[in-house]
Amino acid sequence: MHELSLAAEILRLVQDAAAREHFQRVAMLRLEAGALAGVEVGALRFALDAVAPGTCLAGAQIDIEEPPGLAWCASCAEEVQIASRADPCPQCGGVPLRPTGGDALRVLDLLVRPD
Repeated sequence: MHELSLAAEILRLVQDAAAREHFQRVAMLRLEAGALAGVEVGALRFALDAVAPGTCLAGAQIDIEEPPGLAWCASCAEEVQIASRADPCPQCGGVPLRPTGGDALRVLDLLVRPD
């Protein structure tokens, strides 16, 4: 379950921000896990819940946006929505497609609690 290592890295990023910006607690953390990012969102939520106790993320609301995968098809010159990197173009059946969106896991923003 690589989501545990992803959760640990997200926690490290948030803790680095807490040290740099001098806050103690996070009220809300907003993430993006695109359809092509290779992340199981349920497992990531579970892993974040597991690493949060005793940290600045303890008790934080965690929202995870899941944008669709987008790709450029050279065959039909269209940007199309796909669920997997292995999918053919839904317009023309062409392959390969070049991902153009929905392929990232990133921290979008966080809201800190005043202490």
